[in-house]
Amino acid sequence: MNLLREPRLQGITIGSPEFFRIQNELIAQRPALRFCYDLWYHTLLDDPAVRNAPRDARFLELGSGGSRLKELDHRIITSDVSPGIADLVVDARKLPFPDASLHAIFLTHVFHHIPDVSQFLHEAERVLVPGGVIGMIEVAATPFARFFFNHFHPEPFSPQLGWTFAQNDSMMDSNQALSWIVFERDLLRFQREHPGLILEEKRWLPWLPYLLSGGVTRRDLLPSAVVPAIIATDRGLRGLYAIFALHWFIRLRKRHPPMGKT
Repeated sequence: MNLLREPRLQGITIGSPEFFRIQNELIAQRPALRFCYDLWYHTLLDDPAVRNAPRDARFLELGSGGSRLKELDHRIITSDVSPGIADLVVDARKLPFPDASLHAIFLTHVFHHIPDVSQFLHEAERVLVPGGVIGMIEVAATPFARFFFNHFHPEPFSPQLGWTFAQNDSMMDSNQALSWIVFERDLLRFQREHPGLILEEKRWLPWLPYLLSGGVTRRDLLPSAVVPAIIATDRGLRGLYAIFALHWFIRLRKRHPPMGKT
């Protein structure tokens, strides 16, 4: 397994500005990985709450790290739990924004790092305008994803746990099964405890380009010349996404109040 690790990250503190700088370089230099991130970013932004928002609207990205999402829409406020990385230092469990002040909240590989997601969901509902959206790219729980993240990823994948976990290291203490737990296994609990949020969509995302690209922590296994063929092959395997997808897109929306209520 050591042979597959990305050598440029060796000795680099996880979560440091240097760590995210190198990850940004890896995404830019790996065509298959860049395809995945470009698709993820455009999926997050492809929503009426973003497209139809006023010019002075504000969007929040949580756990921005090395994200380039703001390059696509400069209304985005980037944030992270560590200083010196983004516009703001923000804990997702206590969002420093007034009620109904954000039109969208974006998370890429972040939801499973939040040690109490119910607190986050309550806060997100508070700060979003009616019709505002939470868009997230998260680890899926397909049979292959369970195998892959249990055996080839340093962060835990624990589908038997609940909605909270102890956290001392914000980068490594997590539960990659968390989105499946909340929005699949415990869907009725989510609907009961967060009636102001609608689960609008869960969509599998391409997996083969990400897998063979090495992601942002392992070596790239793909010559650039074969990347278009790998992307085309993935599209041809779309019918198998429910078995092999490593990530999925989840969209939540804040309900509009009933007529006559504010």
